[in-house]
Amino acid sequence: MEKTLYIIRHGETDLNKRGVVQGRGVDTDLNETGRRQAAAFYKAYKHIPFDKIYTSTLKRTHQTVDQFIKDGIPWTQYSGLDEMAWGVFEGQESTEDVKVAYSTMMDNWTRGDLHLKFENGESPLEVHERQLEVLEKLIEENDDTNILICMHGRAMRLFLCLLANLPLYEMEKFPHTNTTLYKVKYDGKKFEIVDSNNTDHLKYC
Repeated sequence: MEKTLYIIRHGETDLNKRGVVQGRGVDTDLNETGRRQAAAFYKAYKHIPFDKIYTSTLKRTHQTVDQFIKDGIPWTQYSGLDEMAWGVFEGQESTEDVKVAYSTMMDNWTRGDLHLKFENGESPLEVHERQLEVLEKLIEENDDTNILICMHGRAMRLFLCLLANLPLYEMEKFPHTNTTLYKVKYDGKKFEIVDSNNTDHLKYC
């Protein structure tokens, strides 16, 4: 059965604004800008007859789609949609040392060393494994034709690679900002990204 996925990143938090790494282990709230972004997305897409809402287990995703949830659309939280765990770097200020460590890790992943991770963190391969649970739900035979998914930046890049059947080391192909939208069509066999990094709704902020 054909389906359309509306995949968005959560709205801005204060840690986003400060450039602080959040990750799976930091459960932050939206700030005022993030709430405006969420309201703008709702205004632009409230006409879509969503059948289901999927979010991560972190409240910044719940808050971003809260108005859709209040409209009574069935909502499920999936830990598979949680942000990557950045381990020892979660919650740290973006110092020069942190920036160098991050840049080095990105270079490693781009070269295909996808098993690497920060201490106490997750690798792209580990995130990929937990996202497979969500993929199984998406391809189930049911009447869900429009699904709204709210998740996180790095996890979203990896999830889009999974849907588009791209190697994970190509994750940087998918830029994002807060509440950016990727629209993905499923024809019953494969997924196709039909709209990328769309922030047109932010004109309503």
